[in-house]
Amino acid sequence: MTRFFKRDTHSLPQPSWKAYQESLRRQYFPTRRTRLDRSRPWLVVGLLLLAFAGIGWVFTAGINTQTDAAVADSIPAQKTQKAPELIEKADVHILLGKTRLINLEANPIKVDFDGRSYQVSTSLDLGLQRYLLKRMDRVNSRYIGIVAMAPDTGQILAMAGFNKIDPDRDPCRMAEYPAASLFKIVTAAAAVEEKGYTAGSRFKFNGYKHTLYKRQLTDKTNRYTNSISLQDSFAQSVNPVFGKIGALVLDRETLEAYGDAFAFNRPVDFELQWPTSQLAVKDESYHRAEIASGFNRQTTLSPLHAAVIVSAVVNGGKPVEPTLVDRITNDNGESVYRTEPQFLTAAVSPETADVLNQLMIATVTAGTAKKIFRGHSRSKVLSRLKLGGKTGSIYNRAHDARFDWFVGFATEKKGPEKMVVAVMVAHEDYIGTRAGQYARMTIEHYFKDYFAKKAQAKKKDSSG
Repeated sequence: MTRFFKRDTHSLPQPSWKAYQESLRRQYFPTRRTRLDRSRPWLVVGLLLLAFAGIGWVFTAGINTQTDAAVADSIPAQKTQKAPELIEKADVHILLGKTRLINLEANPIKVDFDGRSYQVSTSLDLGLQRYLLKRMDRVNSRYIGIVAMAPDTGQILAMAGFNKIDPDRDPCRMAEYPAASLFKIVTAAAAVEEKGYTAGSRFKFNGYKHTLYKRQLTDKTNRYTNSISLQDSFAQSVNPVFGKIGALVLDRETLEAYGDAFAFNRPVDFELQWPTSQLAVKDESYHRAEIASGFNRQTTLSPLHAAVIVSAVVNGGKPVEPTLVDRITNDNGESVYRTEPQFLTAAVSPETADVLNQLMIATVTAGTAKKIFRGHSRSKVLSRLKLGGKTGSIYNRAHDARFDWFVGFATEKKGPEKMVVAVMVAHEDYIGTRAGQYARMTIEHYFKDYFAKKAQAKKKDSSG
């Protein structure tokens, strides 16, 4: 099995921010003892030179006293320049503390820490952020989590949410929602990468598309047996096909390995605390079928993590590390932190990522997201984009909330702009605004503004 693993930097002991600051101070401003130790080999030589120089100084001191005093008065006193105390990405959450960075409508924001003030500039598109906050259905929803991200940089463009149960908890980072059929992305990736399947590979299944009975996990056929491609199975979210892949094609180790490659069961570098998504695979065929098809509640993830998964599809197999904080300056205006794009080790090959692209595009054009994106080819905004997605839904154990997922991407057909979006909505008694609808709103609003700015810039350039 060909796999790619990232070195687990999180298992190594990480110095605290204060320890890091102290190491910088010692590096740039050594103690008296440290300076003495460094200079000891030259001490004797220096004393001898000083003795010889002193003899000459005795004869010239009287002559030059007045001149030296005048020169000294003309030279301004020099102050020692202390380097700013830099902050690592992994330690930004120490600075931010309990600062709420969900539903922000201002940029930058002021943060006080350890007697000093800092200006924190985020990557948020405030116009998009405010738009989503206004459109949220807070009546029929228990949770709403919306994350929009630039997949080539990891910059978060929107992070908006609603939590009816605990308003202080960020629903975009809660890793407690069942992944449902979103896990079919991981299963498809493993099947394509390990078994050489293509979008056109054919599979047979019996029974309904959205059930998963043990009798559906055999290779027995009859006159009612259905034949379907991998692309259509993914687009229509056919549980028996993905269940059979998990039960008969992929083993436990493979499912676990690809879950790890897509960042399940491990942290990801982020400026805020990262709740870890969960995946546990038992070595039992029906359980593997449940995992592979998303027909279980034990595999969980957050909307933020879901956006990272989709970024791998857009980036040729490489998931991006998300970043919300663009820059931090101290009270002297000095930059102490600036983000740089970082990527996780490739989850799959570029060829496999291309197949996943095809599967997600089919979901929008002919699958479970077709209704949500109806008329997109005639839209002034959406027609200029390549769209892909994956839906998922499952009830909680109490059956009083239905988790509704949409993850997807939008890439400019004739330009470089890209976006990935992940939305989770937990509906209560009534189905309100669907996750896919929020995703469409997000894409349309962002790119409408983007195309308008692009046209304005082009007009300005042409006018000279």
